[in-house]
Amino acid sequence: MKVLLINGSPKGKNSNTIKLANKFVEGLVEERQGAGEDVVVDVLDVSSLNIGACRGCFCCWKSTPGKCVIRDDMPSVLQKQKDADVIVWSFPLYYFNVPGSLKNLIDRQLPMSLPFMSDDSNSTGSGSHPTRYDMGGKRYVLVSTCGFYSASKNYDSVTEMFGHFLGKGNFETIFCGQGELFRVKELSGRTDQYLEVVKKAGREFAGGTISGETHAQLEELLYPREQFEKMADASWGVDRETGGKESEDLIFTRQMATLYNKNAWDGKDRVLEMNYTDLGKSYQILLNRDGSKVVTDGSLEPTTTISTPFDVWVSISQGKIGGAEALGKKLYTVNGDFSLMMNWNKFFGQSEESRTKQGDSSGQNSGAREKKPSMTTLLIPWITFWVAVSINPGVGSVITMSVCALVPLLMWSCKLVIWDVLSIALVSVMAGAVKLWGHAELVTNAGYLVFGLLWLFSCLTKEPLCASYIKHNYGGEAAHKNLLFMKTNYILAFAWGILYVLTAVWTFFLNRAGMGKSLVVVNNVIPLAMGAFTAWFSKWYPAHMASGK
Repeated sequence: MKVLLINGSPKGKNSNTIKLANKFVEGLVEERQGAGEDVVVDVLDVSSLNIGACRGCFCCWKSTPGKCVIRDDMPSVLQKQKDADVIVWSFPLYYFNVPGSLKNLIDRQLPMSLPFMSDDSNSTGSGSHPTRYDMGGKRYVLVSTCGFYSASKNYDSVTEMFGHFLGKGNFETIFCGQGELFRVKELSGRTDQYLEVVKKAGREFAGGTISGETHAQLEELLYPREQFEKMADASWGVDRETGGKESEDLIFTRQMATLYNKNAWDGKDRVLEMNYTDLGKSYQILLNRDGSKVVTDGSLEPTTTISTPFDVWVSISQGKIGGAEALGKKLYTVNGDFSLMMNWNKFFGQSEESRTKQGDSSGQNSGAREKKPSMTTLLIPWITFWVAVSINPGVGSVITMSVCALVPLLMWSCKLVIWDVLSIALVSVMAGAVKLWGHAELVTNAGYLVFGLLWLFSCLTKEPLCASYIKHNYGGEAAHKNLLFMKTNYILAFAWGILYVLTAVWTFFLNRAGMGKSLVVVNNVIPLAMGAFTAWFSKWYPAHMASGK
């Protein structure tokens, strides 16, 4: 298969649209190569070609049939079009049509047609000219971005024009509004998601046609209209009142403020103060139910203050370094309400509905969400063992082993991690020991020790036990770079480990002292107290460390 990609943007390789076209071709190539077919891709950057405007002399029809008298690069372009199996037209929308340089190329396709009149009343126009060459079997795709919030109703003249010389409905289209966002690194999280949908469209096109579901995803707005238009206005960096140029740090802060998701407002107004320590400047962003507003005179009382060098925060926004990672390295500090930082993606991201749609958009996990682990899977075997065996060693041990066997089925919707597997195995062995040899009191007491050692052992690994279950709320594997998150979980895992080792010790001595009945209270109340401490510490410690104290 031969694929011809015609990049009609005057910006050449710096085009926003070419990013979409390249992703589409990438998906197409992967799909065809996966089927064992050789694929050759040829890219033409119109901006780098010498293609003059058509003179309207009609020499290519009457004097030198099929050949233009202008000596430039156009003959090679026509030959590549004739040889290609798939032609992808990539271009930005310029004044509701294609850029002038690409229009020159389109006009210069006249040698591809014969001069005779033919009827086209059933297609796009009322008249047409037959093709000079057999172009049957070729497939076409139009890929374009525009600066409006939506592509809807802005491409009428484009589709009509291409319909005349490609045939009405004889091409697929990927038209995307908000095209300028594809050059903004700070928004790559969202634009990369869209590019994955474009790649998916390429895979589907290679196998037949782009599905209606994918077309619907391609037509989704990158950001809501109001939010996008605020972004667009802020990007110019011009003061609304004076018309003067704003400073780079103020432009950046205004753009950041536009990302605020007002649907995340929880009834509490917040004031985020950005203190750029290297510039000696501070700006405040009011976050409320109506949206966001940047205040430059410092008149508001901040609820959260981020003190950071300007370039550090820019690097974070561009994804060059993770925000949590930078905080852990003390590249910036946070004072005040730390809940804003804990829920940053909620306040400065997209709605849950949008994230759900985008999460499924790549087609990689279509129809099913990724399973996440649950600490319930870990606890079920242990709690069953301690309760059931204490009540009736013989029956309890059988119940425990049965529950261990059923846990993977009971928790089928959750992902099993190594601590789940180890717990099921260890509890099964201990329940079996009680069934075969008795000594229920000694074995259940050993269970506390083993459970504690499990927590302590996890502190020697790259991921403490508790982190395995909650890291998915902090970026998954990326949470390993979140030093505050990891340190908090190491401390908590160590604390829980010590608690259960001590539980084994006092349980042993209280039993020997004939105070076993008191254990029912002690061994339940203390873990509950530890749970309350965990909830408090997991909020207090990161905020305390983030303040730089």
